[in-house]
Amino acid sequence: MQPEAATPYGLIDDAALVVQGGRIAWVGDRAALAPFWSEQASEQHDCGGALITPGLIDCHTHLVYGGDRANEFELRLNGASYEEIARAGGGIASTVQATRAASEDDLFAQSLPRLNALMAEGVTTLEIKSGYGLSLEHERKCLRVARRLGAQAGIAVRTTFLGAHALPPEFTGRADEYIDAVLQMLPALHEEGLVDAVDAFCERIAFSTAQTERVFTAAKALGLPVKLHAEQLSDSGGAQLAARFGALSCDHLEWLGEEGAKAMAQAGTVAVLLPGAFYFLRETKLPPVAMLREHGVPMAISTDCNPGSSPCTSILLMLNMACTLFRLTPEEAWAGVTRHAALALGLADRGALAQGMRADFVLWDVRSPAQLVYPMGLNPRRATVIDGNLQ
Repeated sequence: MQPEAATPYGLIDDAALVVQGGRIAWVGDRAALAPFWSEQASEQHDCGGALITPGLIDCHTHLVYGGDRANEFELRLNGASYEEIARAGGGIASTVQATRAASEDDLFAQSLPRLNALMAEGVTTLEIKSGYGLSLEHERKCLRVARRLGAQAGIAVRTTFLGAHALPPEFTGRADEYIDAVLQMLPALHEEGLVDAVDAFCERIAFSTAQTERVFTAAKALGLPVKLHAEQLSDSGGAQLAARFGALSCDHLEWLGEEGAKAMAQAGTVAVLLPGAFYFLRETKLPPVAMLREHGVPMAISTDCNPGSSPCTSILLMLNMACTLFRLTPEEAWAGVTRHAALALGLADRGALAQGMRADFVLWDVRSPAQLVYPMGLNPRRATVIDGNLQ
């Protein structure tokens, strides 16, 4: 699978791929492989007809958290809305309480199985957001766990500071003061090397565009890229704000309007669609996929792994849901978990099988990428290579 190729998915029927120093040194038709590569290779592998794809990229997760919210799932099934639960002290606030109560080792132990499940389906890079600590001490703890997970599992983890995720209980009724606290956390965490990007939840149950702008201004002053939870429950104008700051991505976007889509297109901001949350919350407002196509906005797909609205650790299921629920084509869905997901993380060195790219790829026991989108619950992964190393 190569980018911008003439064949669907950029497929090469009988291909060869050369890895050198953790990078793809050559890829193309096997018949065109220069003898030099075979003569110099220290190892050669016959993949036995396996489909080789880029490593999958999960570009929006909240993987590190304490506890679960199965009780709230039951409440929703009995008629309560996500907003009603959040306003009654549930939702994010309940996960904050459990996360604060957990030690760093506890959080690592709870989060590692979730990471392992994603890796078992071919994920080679993922983003992990904070946002369940909501104080310097506990945001630091979550980000440290995210770094530790990547180091132990041998996977690339991009950390995103989501201090402006929700209002912690000690700041009830004082949202502006809490944003002041977020602006104090950010430089401290950045100085410790724990932050790759900055996110915020811009919504009527979270933070206003004015409050979000303060966070983004501080991030830009530190040279950090921004991302945004935008237009999930209403059209707040968050997409336009994010585009003005050159955001890597805007995520959710069910209520995105035309002006927001135009602004994202002009800024090169990726639309990250989250079918797991749409499904789990039983939403009915579909993201405007046709509008995003019309304006040429790249669309990424992610699990949104989190305890409240998408307790999902299956990127393959998200491929299927993106097609069945949002009507993406299988080829669009594949771009959404490879090259467009890489763009959403600001990573230009992965997401495609091309010369010079990082050697992240997956071997599957199928013949066509559509065979990975079509089934639910099947995982035909044979092997994963990350940074040139067989996992």
